[in-house]
Amino acid sequence: MKKYSEERMCEILKKIGIISDTHNLLRPEVLEILKSCDCIVHAGDVTKESVLDQIRFLGNLYVVRGNNDGDWAKNIAGVLKFEIDGIHFVMAHERRHLINQTEGADVVIFGHTHKYFQEQVEKMLWLNPGSCGYPRFGGAVTMAVMEIDHGTYHVRKIDL
Repeated sequence: MKKYSEERMCEILKKIGIISDTHNLLRPEVLEILKSCDCIVHAGDVTKESVLDQIRFLGNLYVVRGNNDGDWAKNIAGVLKFEIDGIHFVMAHERRHLINQTEGADVVIFGHTHKYFQEQVEKMLWLNPGSCGYPRFGGAVTMAVMEIDHGTYHVRKIDL
């Protein structure tokens, strides 16, 4: 186990890559960004397990089943609650599946629309990273990166 000085510990933070709607397309630029992350969050519509096989070794992986994920994904949760460094998350592919599921959450993540969305509602962040696979309705190709440091977080939208 490595030992760090207190000064070095202050510099360590968690970096989370947040993606959705890959639809069996893992772009090289997305993969490069995810390689620099400690955790990966995928809000569904992976489409084929081979996409997860490309990213599961990069860090802790949190994923929910999307409406286009077939039988291979039957054991993947539709709604997932998890915690990373004191930040409580709840995630589903479709926002409507989060009804009555957000109690205690700091960050609510969903996908499905292929459109980036970020809104702070009181103490809760609602985040859709958009689609980093195929754009829909002429939209942009996007993802998000969240940095967590001592219980606070910052989200950055990434246009690809």
